Amino acid sequence: MMAKITKGSSFKGVVKYITDEKKETQILDADGLRLKNLSSVIDSFVTQAGMNGRVSKPVGHISLDFSAEDREKLTNQLMVKIAHDYMKRMGITDTQYIIARHFDREHPHIHLVFNRVDNNGKTISDSNDRYRSEKICKELTHKYGLYYSTGKENVKLHRLREPDKTRYEIYDALKASVPRCKDWKQLMRELDKAGIKTEFKTKGDTSTVEGVKFRKGEYTFNGSKVDRMCSYSKIDYQLKQNARQSMQQNQAQSQSATLQAGIESVTSALGGLFDIRPASGNNDDQEYLYRQPKKKKKRRYGRQM
Repeated sequence: MMAKITKGSSFKGVVKYITDEKKETQILDADGLRLKNLSSVIDSFVTQAGMNGRVSKPVGHISLDFSAEDREKLTNQLMVKIAHDYMKRMGITDTQYIIARHFDREHPHIHLVFNRVDNNGKTISDSNDRYRSEKICKELTHKYGLYYSTGKENVKLHRLREPDKTRYEIYDALKASVPRCKDWKQLMRELDKAGIKTEFKTKGDTSTVEGVKFRKGEYTFNGSKVDRMCSYSKIDYQLKQNARQSMQQNQAQSQSATLQAGIESVTSALGGLFDIRPASGNNDDQEYLYRQPKKKKKRRYGRQM
């Protein structure tokens, strides 16, 4: 389960999007809205948003995406239950909302549109909403026994729109290049082959690097926005690890080669010193080399019986 959060200022645009007939939309649940027609839904949202003019982006839009592995178990009723649980944990309560399910993708997903101005005219906070959402999605995935995706590996790039398409292309390039590079210069050369430029962010007027950006075409992303494993600190750590492992392997190979050369040198210098062979072809001599000396009988004293 994953959530994509966006905010905006136009209820008209988002309501038209989630009710698009081409997406085989099903309205699963709604509250605080007049559902007579499309215009009445939009007007309901706009009227309540007018209660708090300080909120410049009153539109809350969250797409909850599930794995195709869970397609059979995700009934409409279960998806609504999960959506309500998600909203409660996110603090999206006491406000207008509408939940719609789309069938235009292989994976099950629903769209939640809500008013960031609640029923009392107060603002629904979006503080750290992406961080909180990620944590909540993991909790709900575990709670409802849903399939846990390993990350971006199953994303179908040809279905993505910009700028997400470019962001995933950068992610794939980093995933392929970082493990085989030992420093930033080498990584930058590899990324450049894929049309990706690397830019560093320094701390104030110093030369201390504290961040990295990746640019492809007209889009630029902070490393951490590409993926949390693509921040400057995490990539830098991995590159140093790669360099350290490479150095250790080279040292081990060098020591092994030196040891082997030493053994061969000693063996060559000693020649056949330790080989056991007769001085001549005489079999009697050869037999003598392996003949064990006979033990002398112990002499006894006194009367023998």
